[in-house]
Amino acid sequence: MAEKNRRDEDDNDRLEDEAIDDVVDDDADDDEDEDEPVSRGGTATRARTKADSADSRPKTKTETGRVGIFGRLARFFREVVAELRKVIWPTRKELLTYTAVVVVFVAVVLTIVAGLDYAFARGVLWVFGGSS
Repeated sequence: MAEKNRRDEDDNDRLEDEAIDDVVDDDADDDEDEDEPVSRGGTATRARTKADSADSRPKTKTETGRVGIFGRLARFFREVVAELRKVIWPTRKELLTYTAVVVVFVAVVLTIVAGLDYAFARGVLWVFGGSS
């Protein structure tokens, strides 16, 4: 009797699974009607045409924009300055607040570490019979 009940439950589960599979298959059929390609992830690249392949020929030394060491250093510093202009600098009040938060946090962590160090040192001396 118990096996019969289990078989009936299994049959019901299979019927429910098949109904769900049919719904999923119907959704897949709808997607196939559209002429859009299906992407499965990866990086976005554009399709190459014959015109693009003509542009992919090796460039000469003058076309690559080879610049001397001083030109590269100058460009580096210009980019650094440009990035620093984008920075939102804190006000004096914000700076003092942030500094206080950091100092308090470091003091709390220092106290915890010092307490643990002291406790473990005392424990080791107690276990190994050091003089105290």
